[in-house]
Amino acid sequence: MRLRFAPSPTGPLHIGGVRTALYNFLLARKEGGTFILRIEDTDQTRYVPGAEEYILEALRWCGLKPDEGPGFGGAYGPYRQSERKALYTAYAEELVARGKAYYAFDTPEELQAKREDFQKQGLPNFKYGAAVRMQMRNSLSLPANEVQELLDAGTPYTLRLKVDPGSEVLIRDRIRGEVRFKTEELDDKVLLKADGMPTYHLANVVDDHLMKITHVIRGEEWLSSTAHHVLLYQAFGWEEQMPEFAHLPLILKPTGKGKLSKRDGTKLGIPVFPLSWEGSTPEESFKGFREFGFDPRAVVNFLAFLGWNPGTEQEIFSLEELVQAFSIEKIGKSGARFDYDKALWFNQQYIQASDNAYLAEQIRPILKEHGHEPPQEWLEKFCGLLKERVSLYPDFWEQGKYLLEPVREYDSKTLRKKWKPERLPLFLEMTASLEALPDFTATAIEQAVKAFAERQQLKPGEVFPFLRIALTGTTRGPGIFEVMELLGKEESISRLKTALPAFQEFV
Repeated sequence: MRLRFAPSPTGPLHIGGVRTALYNFLLARKEGGTFILRIEDTDQTRYVPGAEEYILEALRWCGLKPDEGPGFGGAYGPYRQSERKALYTAYAEELVARGKAYYAFDTPEELQAKREDFQKQGLPNFKYGAAVRMQMRNSLSLPANEVQELLDAGTPYTLRLKVDPGSEVLIRDRIRGEVRFKTEELDDKVLLKADGMPTYHLANVVDDHLMKITHVIRGEEWLSSTAHHVLLYQAFGWEEQMPEFAHLPLILKPTGKGKLSKRDGTKLGIPVFPLSWEGSTPEESFKGFREFGFDPRAVVNFLAFLGWNPGTEQEIFSLEELVQAFSIEKIGKSGARFDYDKALWFNQQYIQASDNAYLAEQIRPILKEHGHEPPQEWLEKFCGLLKERVSLYPDFWEQGKYLLEPVREYDSKTLRKKWKPERLPLFLEMTASLEALPDFTATAIEQAVKAFAERQQLKPGEVFPFLRIALTGTTRGPGIFEVMELLGKEESISRLKTALPAFQEFV
């Protein structure tokens, strides 16, 4: 089994593209097959520098390493279509010789004039096919000697597939079942452009054949083009080697209405790409899952469920488990809604299940950006304290910066409402007893604080919130005694001595 992911380097990799790569990868791994990366860069007008490197980095981050492709080697290269140009020309000429394709000399201006003429007459949109081809300038409508003169003179031409009306194209799709197209509905697709570069249709079919691709898993938007691809396989006499097709359902907007677009990420403040992409304008710049603070394992797990379902209650799957569980038969036909809250849930599950050493390595760069480089042991404890409370990696900083920096603000609302100035001496007494503790561990601190509250006949609600505000600035957070142990005796006592007298100003 040989499967390929064949993106175009025209910009950032949309999440739908990553899902396509994932499904191809999973099936290849499950069946002991080969996962191939092919760069389809025949449209030089849309080529974006840096896009190929972006694609490779995105696949790497997701853990989807190709077996063959640019930079990975393989016996069927080159794996960039721009490096295979001569090959496509030879196959295109073969189709002409077989009577399955023809030269079209129509200029862009002539084609535009024909479109406008159709509009003026109130006809359906102009389609270059069997109904109009004999009215155009091509090797079917012109005398043979004139065609040869045009070719000898170097007149620009495109090469078109000759689609004969009166028959039906049958596609057996692994997801959608049998799909049929009448050939009179199909146009004579351009196979070779005037610049000598092939279109997607020709290059795709030739490469899939030469690279011995057995299964084509791609987005639903390519289903209508598949009729032309089947005709090309037939024109070349390659029907027996034609791959199996499986067209994936659309990924829908969070509302469930309409296809999720690249722009939706910016509009909705959610990632729709694996990595950030810095465009030339704000509209072309996108923030990716990695930069949002997602774990790649969670993203892959989330993506797998956008169209596929294992048929069980299990939701958390490692990549290895996805490989074992995956099958085309469990991919649905209907569109899959992009649920960002579900993506966050997956990420929470992975963070909570990760060991602290792994988490420390993930958040170290984030803390470094804020000027902090704590020791590994301390950082692991920090992660252990906070991992039940966060959804994204940057949340560790947002939720726990008070553990790394002095508290600058106190919860004034709670203090105004509940702090009793006459209790300051009692709290300072408690601070002194904590300072005298020989063993400054969470257990010892808790025992000392509870003993103090009991002696002073104070309820936990009259002590704990103020202890927490003094040390962290807020009433929310992980266990306060664990926080104090992590802060250490010197820092904890210093914060109490600074904060408690300052509480008097809020009353």
